Amino acid sequence: MTLPTLTQDFQELYIPFLMGSGLLIFLVAWLPLVLRKMPLSLPIICVGIGMAVYSVERLATYAVHPIDQPVLVEKAAEFIVIISLMGAGLKINRDFTWPNWHLTGRLLVIAMPLTIAALAIAAHSILGVGIATALLLGAALAPTDPVLAADVQIEKPHSPQDDEARFALTSEAGLNDALAFPFVHLAIAVAAASTFTIGSFGEWMLDAVLLKLAIGGVVGWAGGKALGWIIYRLPQAGRLSRSGDGFVALAATLVIYAGTEMLYGYGFLAVFVTGLMLRRAAPDDDFNERLHDFADETERLLMMALLVVFGGMMTAGGLFALVDWNTVAFALIAIFLVRPVAGWISMIGSPVPRAERAIISFFGIRGLGSVFYFAYGINHGLFDEPTRMWGTIGLVILISILLHGITVTPAMNFLDRQKAD
Repeated sequence: MTLPTLTQDFQELYIPFLMGSGLLIFLVAWLPLVLRKMPLSLPIICVGIGMAVYSVERLATYAVHPIDQPVLVEKAAEFIVIISLMGAGLKINRDFTWPNWHLTGRLLVIAMPLTIAALAIAAHSILGVGIATALLLGAALAPTDPVLAADVQIEKPHSPQDDEARFALTSEAGLNDALAFPFVHLAIAVAAASTFTIGSFGEWMLDAVLLKLAIGGVVGWAGGKALGWIIYRLPQAGRLSRSGDGFVALAATLVIYAGTEMLYGYGFLAVFVTGLMLRRAAPDDDFNERLHDFADETERLLMMALLVVFGGMMTAGGLFALVDWNTVAFALIAIFLVRPVAGWISMIGSPVPRAERAIISFFGIRGLGSVFYFAYGINHGLFDEPTRMWGTIGLVILISILLHGITVTPAMNFLDRQKAD
């Protein structure tokens, strides 16, 4: 598209774009109230709007395809994930003890590796892709998404609904995004190497696992401590919490993420840990609520925009056209078998009641985090059939949005009734 044509289109579509954006923002604020008791979710509505909007012939040309705009897709998904991770950290009010975090540990150490391995095997055998591509698919689809899993997480700081299921899914979504990254790097290394040796594996363990995770954890802890002192502990006249400006949460997210990435650590981990530390810097200060609310509102606005774009990617962007019966089989196995079984296995021997175990196992929601990881892998390595694999990723996410969006309200209401009895 030439510059004059683009300028002309911009002039013609600018006012309709403003109108549509305003209406969508109204929906973001209003729909959660309307849908609270219904088996629907905001992500379902946003994807449906995207499919409808981009079905208009004039707008279809603006649909995003991840092969044509790979960096845009990667960076847009990355941005919303880091905002979501800060919000998740600010929600959690539990002490760092094993009894409090044992479910999180089980999901990270047992369920996630099992999920990655099972998905990689399924991708290799059903989709016929090589080991590197199968591993990338497994790593991208294993993490519970911190963006789309909001309906099964702790709602906000001091929420009375801080049960084991909500806490486990909130903390898992906060940590497993960072812990999936080593496996994405492993897939890239396997794709680049003609032979993957013991030495290559050792180098991966040292760099992608130990060093980058350590840097992310340390920067998150130290950064959270430092920001907590600046926000809550400075002399009264200069104390940042007195400003009441919730966008401090956005500033903290960007500074910590960028700083960690500059040090070659995992920024996702650092941002979540920073959120945890900020929450503990002054747990009873009302400014905590303001920080969380701003992060939550920003996340929902970005989620709305990206899911509308995702709906367009599935239709006008051509991802639906890439789906075949093998892709459908893989997606159904990923959603209905792999995560539920891996999650249940990880909780064997846990004192958590069966109902909560079932909810934790089932609601391993796939979403924009998977988009980021797969886009990152494709942009940094050579993998089999990337276009077809984007169709697979898109279908898994779409099924997850529909299935989990329809079942989340009944499931959480059932859990709340169980706890009340």
